[in-house]
Amino acid sequence: MIMLNLFFGIGPIHNDASYPWQIGFQDGSTPSFEGIVELHDSIFFYLIVISFLVFWMMGSVLLHFNSNRAQIVHKYHNHGTLIELVWTITPALVLIAIAFPSFKLLYLMDEVISPSMTIKVAGHQWYWSYEYSDFINEDGESIEFDSYMVPETDLELGQLRLLDVDNGVVVPVDTHVRFIVTGQDVIHDFAVPSLGLKIDAVPGRLNQTSVLIQREGVYYGQCSEICGVYHGFMPIAVEAVSLEKYLSWLDSQV
Repeated sequence: MIMLNLFFGIGPIHNDASYPWQIGFQDGSTPSFEGIVELHDSIFFYLIVISFLVFWMMGSVLLHFNSNRAQIVHKYHNHGTLIELVWTITPALVLIAIAFPSFKLLYLMDEVISPSMTIKVAGHQWYWSYEYSDFINEDGESIEFDSYMVPETDLELGQLRLLDVDNGVVVPVDTHVRFIVTGQDVIHDFAVPSLGLKIDAVPGRLNQTSVLIQREGVYYGQCSEICGVYHGFMPIAVEAVSLEKYLSWLDSQV
């Protein structure tokens, strides 16, 4: 689909969805998700070092202490101040090195930001409903609509099975958008990996989060809380567009 659009000069369309046998993260498009990826990569460095040390120690034990070697062991060597200090202080330093960037990222993600717009999200069995409460249509009501998964029999060329919807969320890029999320029946979870967005939709409770999308594209997600027999059939599609395209979309809604 992307190549067809490039060939005909329409321009690239970024479908931010997972692909078969994917191992790494999706491409981040928000500061919070980029921070998550950076934190993951830094922690992975410690994981590699620790794994190497553990396997080296296991190999040394297997090599030097087995039935084929001479039966010479340190029978009375049961205490070593230096090594005990090393294996006590080193893990503490590693945990401190991990904790500081973790807390920094946590506080940045929970920072209270005055949003430019608010979208209310409600999870149902088994679809999502959205309300743009900042905008009023000709009838004096806020813009709201339901979003259902496109059935496999109705998919068009380039659409993704189990991910594309009939009505997706449209937001402008480089704009602070607040999502207020709740559930109408059971607990759902509003999750879009490329945006670093994952928040529970709990009946009787309003949870909120904000995102700042930095590039245009279509970002896919799914309900991440088992909510019934059709849990796997309530996808999420967030389309980030330029401000001009967003205003045109608003005009078509009101």
